[in-house]
Formats: sequence, structure tokens, C-alpha cells
Amino acid sequence: MADHPRVVVHPPSPTGGRRVTVGAEILGIAYGPRDLAEFLRRAGLDEDVIDADDGRLVEWRGGGPDVWPPAQ
Repeated sequence: MADHPRVVVHPPSPTGGRRVTVGAEILGIAYGPRDLAEFLRRAGLDEDVIDADDGRLVEWRGGGPDVWPPAQ
């Protein structure tokens, strides 16, 4: 996994969702784990190998993988 760029899941926004970036690239706004998995897949990361709890790959800001905004 050291070959992959670091993924950052930013704090929940007041309007819902969490911005997901890889380096300077914004992958999108995730509203839950499924969105995050899809963004990782689109970025070319193997979602079957990626562990979102692995701090070497995913940096969680403003709460971990269990913190998602309520459905709007």
C-alpha cells in the first residue's frame, strides 16, 4: 500500500457529506462508506484490499469511518 497516494476524508460539512481527496485531487463528496469505496475504486485503488481503518492509506479528519452526517 505504500505505492498508493494518501486518501484524506475531511470533516463532515454543515450541509452534509465529507470531501474525499487524494493529494490535490478532489474525488468527491462521500455520504457514507459506499461512496468512499466507489471513489477509491475510481481512483484505481483496489477496494477489496483497501482497509479504510488503515491510517497508512486513509487519513480521517473530524471523525473516523463511523462518523457520517445524517441523511438529508
